[in-house]
Amino acid sequence: MTQPPDQPPQGGFGAPQDQPPQGGGFGAPPPQAPAQPPRPQPGHGYPQQPGPYAQPGPYGAPGAPGPYGQPQQPGPYVPQPGYGYPQQPPQFPGAPGGGLQGGPRPPAGRRRTALIIGAAAAALLVIGGTVYAVTGGDDDGGKKPVAQRSDDGKKSASDAPVNPGDGSGDGGGDPENLNEGRKPGEAKVLWYKTAPDAPGSGADAPGMWITGRTAVKAAYKQLFAYDVGDGNPTWAPITFPQKICSVTPRKSADDKIVVAYMSGVSDRAKCNRLQQVDLATGKKGWSTEVADGALFDSARSVELTVSDKTLMVGRSQSGTAYDLDSGKKLYDKKKYGDACFPTAFAGGTGRLVQVASCNAGGSDAHEEIRELDPATGKVRWTQPVKKGWRVARAYSLDPLVVYLTNESKKAWNISTFTKDGEFRSEVEVNEKFAPQCGWAVVERDLQGCQGVAVDSDTLYLPTSATGSANEIVAIGLADGKEKWRVKSPTDESMSPLTAEDGRLIAYVDPSYDAGGQIVSVPTTGGSHTTTKLQQNPAGTARIENGFYDGAMSWTDGRFYISTTRLSGNDDSKEKLMMAFGK
Repeated sequence: MTQPPDQPPQGGFGAPQDQPPQGGGFGAPPPQAPAQPPRPQPGHGYPQQPGPYAQPGPYGAPGAPGPYGQPQQPGPYVPQPGYGYPQQPPQFPGAPGGGLQGGPRPPAGRRRTALIIGAAAAALLVIGGTVYAVTGGDDDGGKKPVAQRSDDGKKSASDAPVNPGDGSGDGGGDPENLNEGRKPGEAKVLWYKTAPDAPGSGADAPGMWITGRTAVKAAYKQLFAYDVGDGNPTWAPITFPQKICSVTPRKSADDKIVVAYMSGVSDRAKCNRLQQVDLATGKKGWSTEVADGALFDSARSVELTVSDKTLMVGRSQSGTAYDLDSGKKLYDKKKYGDACFPTAFAGGTGRLVQVASCNAGGSDAHEEIRELDPATGKVRWTQPVKKGWRVARAYSLDPLVVYLTNESKKAWNISTFTKDGEFRSEVEVNEKFAPQCGWAVVERDLQGCQGVAVDSDTLYLPTSATGSANEIVAIGLADGKEKWRVKSPTDESMSPLTAEDGRLIAYVDPSYDAGGQIVSVPTTGGSHTTTKLQQNPAGTARIENGFYDGAMSWTDGRFYISTTRLSGNDDSKEKLMMAFGK
């Protein structure tokens, strides 16, 4: 549906389904980011509790099973005050993910009970709070790993532990051997990092970027870079004047990212300082300060999105695009039509999608999805959303798959679109899904979900764990119907990582006595069963299991996991990042 630029279209797409939501409403006061992660619980994220709306029904009738996509009566929606308020939309039982729209939550499988957290903390104390690369092992001619203390307390260059990730040097020796007792067939712990000190109120550790050589991680005020194979620093940590408040979740094709940090420490400080960084070299490129927009359009918090060579900086009611290489301002996206304000952006290769709130508080209040030309900002198409529905997440940009919520109907919807912006299908699977969507420091983190994968014609979503093995459901984008499903090979939850080369790659959570697994599932043909690609060692299961709200990546045969939130707890050294491989 192509529309002339800056002309609000009429009507709305599809007929969003009456799927019941969970938790509070959009009008609830915005929650504050926790000083420490909440007490872990079993399963994939916080398990959803069945409620009066746990079963979908036609026309929003609770408890009556029926197809999705039933007609809705429009209802008013008053949007929230923009990016400056750290908040999450409500979470919906029966909707995708107990934490999809909920507050902070640990990721899949890393929430086992207070006992396991205590055990993980104890393991860290045994490790001694230091960090080192673990090399060697049974596959290296029987040699033992070299991360150990020498008799005289001195280390040669060959066996010195790597930088612990907090900028304090090599961290000293440590006798602990994470690969000791590794069973045949288990992967190695390639390296493991502890986090830098964080304030007692906690700090964000957003983003994780993997290049051909380097794994880069943000934490509090710093960026750290580690060699993907052995964990040695590839460049010196970058320290920012104030805490990091936003990052581009995806790097550019030539390994560039942009980091935003606060202007100060006062209550009036804004997330408006930008710094471009080359992940390959650690060199800082251009920097700039993001200006506020019009009245009520603050840069107190911003959303950073990369699409090709364009960086889009989203404020509460507008966006400004910059050239990613030079920092030159390209264009602004502001109010259009009678009263449509851009409120969120999502970017990918060749695509930049904008969500706008229109006529907020009025009788015609609704949202709109637009695709923009990343280089020029020209509107390619506009698709209005039915009244009362809110675009909460973008699961994929190509193809475009969005997740919507309706607070007044306590309903959810997953809709897909063609490249021209035409409504294509909506999910018609009667299931409780549980992708991992962590705490968002902006009002609407469109691309803030893991545990969901999409290829050209299929959406892959994990079902919610209810005390036993969950499943991944393959859903056809052409009609929204289930194509097939596969059960986790263990009693632990399994969630998609990526879909590539005719197969789905998924992560199976660690258990009490076994490490996590990386498995593949063929996406074509008549048989859809899991094949184990990598078994992480049982000896580090408790550590692997303890990463809070973990970011995960399977790249070049290595599995990386890192935390995205530091509690600031001084009683134990927090985990930052871990890498497994063969």
